[in-house]
Amino acid sequence: MIEVKKKVVYKAFGLTILSDVALPELTIMDDQIEEIDIEIKRDEDLTRLYYELTDQPHQFVVKDHLVLFHIPEIATFSIKEGKRITFSPMKEAEDGEIRLLILGTCMGVILMQRNIFPLHGSLVAIQGKAYAIIGDSGAGKSTLASAFLNEGYQLLSDDVIAVWLSGENMPYVTSSYPQQKLWQDSLTNFGMESSEYQSLYGRVDKYYIPVSSKYFTGSLPLAGVFELVKTEDKEITIRQIAKLERFKTLFYHTYRNFLIPELELTEWHFNTSASIVNNVQMFQLSRPASGFTAPQLVTTILETLNLEA
Repeated sequence: MIEVKKKVVYKAFGLTILSDVALPELTIMDDQIEEIDIEIKRDEDLTRLYYELTDQPHQFVVKDHLVLFHIPEIATFSIKEGKRITFSPMKEAEDGEIRLLILGTCMGVILMQRNIFPLHGSLVAIQGKAYAIIGDSGAGKSTLASAFLNEGYQLLSDDVIAVWLSGENMPYVTSSYPQQKLWQDSLTNFGMESSEYQSLYGRVDKYYIPVSSKYFTGSLPLAGVFELVKTEDKEITIRQIAKLERFKTLFYHTYRNFLIPELELTEWHFNTSASIVNNVQMFQLSRPASGFTAPQLVTTILETLNLEA
C-alpha cells in the first residue's frame, strides 16, 4: 500500500506539485517555491463520498468543480478546481497502480480544469518546435516517439500532452516528465532488454523507460500534429487533414474527452481547437498493422516537414 511520506515539491506540465506521496517519475524542485499549483494527498473518506453520489464503480461523478472516480481494488480519486488531487487507496492497491492513475487520468482532469488542452499522445522536439503524435491506444505513438529519440531528437511528453495558448492565441506545449512506456515488441525491435526496465502494474509486457538524457524541459510552439493510424495496407501513406476534419480529430484525441460537456468546457474546447486548427499543420499518417515501421515513419514525417534527419 502506498505510504505517506515527507511532502516534496515536483515539476510537471509546467506546474509545481506538492505531494505527500512519492512520485519518482517527476522532477524534484530543489529551489524554494513560493507558489504551489497542485497539491496531492491521501484521504480516507473519498470512497464513502463516491458511493453517496453513485452506486456504479468505474463511473466519473462531476459535481460543481469536483470530479470523482473509483477503480475497484485500487483507489477512489478526487480532482478539485484544478488545484487538488486526493485519493483513498484500497488495501490491495500497489503504489505503481495509484501513481499511474494520478499522473494519467487525474492530471488530464487537472489540465482541463485549468483550461489547458490535454491531448492523448507523445510529443517530440524537432529543431526548436514541438510535434504531437496522437492516435488510439496501440497505434504506436510511443514507439514512433522513441524512434525520433534514436535519431537525436528529444521527448517532451508521453501519454498526456499539455497545450496552452499564448496571448496571441498561438498554441504552445509544455514538457511533462522524462519517461516513456513501451511494449515488449518495441523493446525487441529497438534492441533493448526488458530485464533492465520496470514493467507497468497489471501489464507484464509493457515497461517504463526513463529518457532523462533525451528529454527537453520547458515550452515550445506546437508546430504540427500527426494522427497515427494502423491499416491493412502494406505501404506508409500520409495526407493533410482538412480544416473542418481537424476539429473532429482534436476532439477524438482529447484526453478523457467525455468530461468536456460534464465540466461545461464545450465552448472553451472549441475555441482552443480553432486556434490549433488555424496555426498548426495536421496530418494523418497511416502505417501497416504488421511489421516494424517506426524508422520509416520518422523519415516520412521529416520529409513532409522538409527537414533533414
